[in-house]
Amino acid sequence: MTEYAEQSGLLDRHLAFVEALRGAGLSVSLAEDIDALAALGAVPWGDRATVRDVFAATLVKKQAQRTTFDALFDVYFPAMVGDGAAAVGGDEAGGPDAGEGAVRDNATALVDFRDRLAEALEAQEIDEAELRRMAAEMVGVFGAMPGRGPGLSSWSAYTALQRVAPQELVDRLVAGLMGEGADEEDTRRRANRRIGSFTAMVEEDARRRIAEEKGPDHVAEVAIRPSIDKLAFMAARRTDLEEMRKEIFPLARRLATRLAKEQHSRHARTAPLDFRRTVRASIATGGVPVTTHHRPKRPHRTDLVVLCDVSGSVANFAQFTLLFVFALREVFQSMRAFTFIDHVHEVTGHFRPGADPVDVLADLSASASHAALWGRTNYGRAFTKFEEAHLDALTPKTTLLILGDARSNYSDLHEDTLKRLTGSVKRAFWLNPEHERNWGTGDSAAPTYGEIVRMIECRNLTQLSEFVHDLAW
Repeated sequence: MTEYAEQSGLLDRHLAFVEALRGAGLSVSLAEDIDALAALGAVPWGDRATVRDVFAATLVKKQAQRTTFDALFDVYFPAMVGDGAAAVGGDEAGGPDAGEGAVRDNATALVDFRDRLAEALEAQEIDEAELRRMAAEMVGVFGAMPGRGPGLSSWSAYTALQRVAPQELVDRLVAGLMGEGADEEDTRRRANRRIGSFTAMVEEDARRRIAEEKGPDHVAEVAIRPSIDKLAFMAARRTDLEEMRKEIFPLARRLATRLAKEQHSRHARTAPLDFRRTVRASIATGGVPVTTHHRPKRPHRTDLVVLCDVSGSVANFAQFTLLFVFALREVFQSMRAFTFIDHVHEVTGHFRPGADPVDVLADLSASASHAALWGRTNYGRAFTKFEEAHLDALTPKTTLLILGDARSNYSDLHEDTLKRLTGSVKRAFWLNPEHERNWGTGDSAAPTYGEIVRMIECRNLTQLSEFVHDLAW
């Protein structure tokens, strides 16, 4: 009976884990769910790393989803339970249930912990297991929040990080890591990477403790960020932006391959029949036209003009959308790109063939100052300036793509100008990185502009990929 209860509990945990993956944006089918269970039956369960690898091999389809998968795996199948620091070093943790001999959050404990942390991070060979034990100790001592009200967690990674402030140890780490002939800039990057990795361990341990307190489903719902292709552009952190940058070009290549296959398939269905070649080929089959041949059909490619808001609130969305469209430039006959805040600036020259994406993003960021006179977003003025200076970019064969949140600081929207611009092109679209439920709130002019040009919600890489696929047709 006990064995049955344990198996039932593991099955329930597995099912909850799969549902959490789906909720975070990973598409896990029923067949893959069953495959995971079958694979788990073929490996020993005593090795947690093996169990993690089996789950990943059967449930994860993209490398970009691995970070989200790992975070959820650690919540549903934690490496430790209870007070990890106490399990290693006696009653050293100061959690809500710490005993009389537990170390509390005080100045002496803080200085001692920071010294030990710096020493561990300065080591030439990082002991990851030791750092994980220190992360658990750090949350237990400096992240404990006893006596909180109903519905509030007793653990906080933010509080622990604010108290210990590991980022302030960078200079000390650089001095400790500097060897003979070492480059200070490279050493500083290495120090920042180590601190960033330790910070992630602290956040992971806090999630583990909260999951024990409130259940893993609660943490999965409120604390786990979605996979990078589902993460909203406007919610992305610096580390997320780096992952997005790495994903942009592979995503574009996959989409370009998919488009090429679909265009070939569509050509085979719609191209005019080449009667002479078909009859000639039928001789080999006794005059029966088993295989039909079609005349070459010139591929249809549209001209693309992109008009992009690069103000602070949507800068990340704008840069990544421009970079993604640039990566697909061979799908379009030609492409011109313009940025604006309250003035218009052409940035087509930054998208050089073979250019490094990092350099392109840096150039786009640096050029943002040319797109502003007063620094306050003004869509109406930008449309007017574009019509005055760059109307020649628009032709009856052009697709016009506008990128922005349509928040214009209550300025004159110049709807008539936008009507003239969209009326002079083959088709026009507007990608808005805000959730549709926010359109029309505050200074949002999305409903007004949406009556003139088709406005589409585009908050993440998945929605962007789907839109560009449709755009290429």
